[in-house]
Amino acid sequence: MFETIWKQNTPLSTNSLANPIISRRCEILHSLHCLLIRNFLFNTVFFTTTFVNTTSILFKMLFSNVVISSILAAAATALPHRVRDSSNSGSVQIVNNFDTDVYVWSTSDESGDMQTIKSGGGTYSENWQTNPNGGGISIKMSTTETRDSVLQFEYTLDSDKLYWDLSSIDMDASSEFVKNGFAAIPSDSSCSTATCEAGDSNCAESYQHPDDVNTLSCSTDAQYVLTLG
Repeated sequence: MFETIWKQNTPLSTNSLANPIISRRCEILHSLHCLLIRNFLFNTVFFTTTFVNTTSILFKMLFSNVVISSILAAAATALPHRVRDSSNSGSVQIVNNFDTDVYVWSTSDESGDMQTIKSGGGTYSENWQTNPNGGGISIKMSTTETRDSVLQFEYTLDSDKLYWDLSSIDMDASSEFVKNGFAAIPSDSSCSTATCEAGDSNCAESYQHPDDVNTLSCSTDAQYVLTLG
């Protein structure tokens, strides 16, 4: 009886959660089999709809996160690199005893903003910095804003060690630095100093050529004073 009536009627549809044709057949047949089929179809449709909706929401969330991450990554890439303060307490102070101003640029992978050290005792101080690209820092000093001739105080941090030097490679022999002399003295008396006397255009304690060996070391906690003149 069940099979005969079932075949004579319209095929089942799962497009709605409560199919009136199925319900009517179940009322007529009072068949347990029919009720089981209706519940099976209802649960199947409900599960499928829920699964599709959940999948759609998860996909939208994932897509949004990917887009946001891409935007943040692009913004971070566009930002310029800056030197960063290290956790060490050491520093360098430059004292300008010249009768002319000295201009300073702290440079890592890019040049920092120009600072002016006034003549007659003006100072510039810098805590040890780290280069975002893993290289060293060069504090370039010039008596002109065009940086035609520079003295450099260069340093690199390696754990608790500071490696540093003075460089005259890009400095003219007739510069104010040669004329007046300069000296770098650390607060740690166990560390080496570097002094170039006034008029010494080929000072052995400052790099004159790239293959010179003038790199010195000290504790990163040391305080340096670089006196010009």
